[in-house]
Amino acid sequence: MSLSSFLDLKKEDSSLVYRIYYIFLCSGAMTTLLGAMLPSMQAEYNMSYSLRGYVLSAHQIGNFAAVFLAGFIPYAIGRKKSTLLLGSLIVIGLMLMTLTGNPFLLICAFAFTGMGRGTLSNITNVVVSENAGNKAAGLNLLHASFAIGAFISPFIALFATKYQWRYSAWIVALLFLSALILVGRSSLSSTPMEKRRNSSSVPFQKSFSFWLNTLIMFFYLSCEASLTGWLVTYFNDTGLMSTSLSQSMQSLLWVMILLGRLCCASISQKVNKSLLILLMGVMMTLCFILMITSSATSFIVIGLLGLGFFMSGVYPTTLSTMDSRYNSSTVATGTCIATATVGGILMPIIIGQVAEASGIRGGIATISVALFFMVALMVIKLIRTRKGLI
Repeated sequence: MSLSSFLDLKKEDSSLVYRIYYIFLCSGAMTTLLGAMLPSMQAEYNMSYSLRGYVLSAHQIGNFAAVFLAGFIPYAIGRKKSTLLLGSLIVIGLMLMTLTGNPFLLICAFAFTGMGRGTLSNITNVVVSENAGNKAAGLNLLHASFAIGAFISPFIALFATKYQWRYSAWIVALLFLSALILVGRSSLSSTPMEKRRNSSSVPFQKSFSFWLNTLIMFFYLSCEASLTGWLVTYFNDTGLMSTSLSQSMQSLLWVMILLGRLCCASISQKVNKSLLILLMGVMMTLCFILMITSSATSFIVIGLLGLGFFMSGVYPTTLSTMDSRYNSSTVATGTCIATATVGGILMPIIIGQVAEASGIRGGIATISVALFFMVALMVIKLIRTRKGLI
């Protein structure tokens, strides 16, 4: 069976969807590269824990702003121009952070990369939702492509640190340029979208289910953003692992995320999605606790493997359980992802502040609080599903 058949794509839509997968792969490469480069940037620019927390949150703030704007800009200039305009900020941000250690300019650089990432997150999710008949599999494979990029970039960073850490930023910037060129030559609409009367009246603002799913994604993104940004620093600064081994562990995390998303894509049509989401949330929490409470490398690796595998499908599977009216609306999708992204903004700052006061171990441990609330909301979701309320 071909990928197009598996995703139930029309022949004329296949090329566009494949290009969308590629640019989201590049987005994943950029996202984990920031965390992988952070120890090298800290060594050269003498960055405190607080500043590192602020730049990681600046990335998420840019993500928040772009995800929100991407729900409206396509109506003004079209999806293609929106993608090219805001996506190019990733290239600008990566280049800027290799030129200066000025705190203000570093915050701007990280914010630019976040704005590009947010744009791609919104538009790619909407395009795949609209074109893939097998929506759950399409979204899981979309986020699997993100995981492939996230797996690759720490190795790029590891290679670059032997020579010059800036090389890794330049390589990923070139990958993004190629992705933008491909999307620019795709069938993605380049004309302003017309607002449909029925899409503007989608009542997602008053939907309990909409906000329940959004809050689950809020706490999930709190954890994902923190792990992506702080994992290498955590292993390195605690002395548990060297910088090179820490970067390898970050790649290992994303290998498991990739495997988990592929597994989730294959079984998502066969099991109750709300039950699947809860099981992933519980196991994710247990594996995280194992990872941060262990001092033996073997148990840390086991916890990391399980964490990556079980966290993999939470975001795309939760998104796929949204009402189809919301998934096909860039306004509703933008509101959902933008709200969820606030979690990714707040948690890295909290970790940086706690780490400044009590060390990186205490900072990372605060992620467990977000996991607790996430699982509690997943329980509510399952109960409502069984009562037929979702």
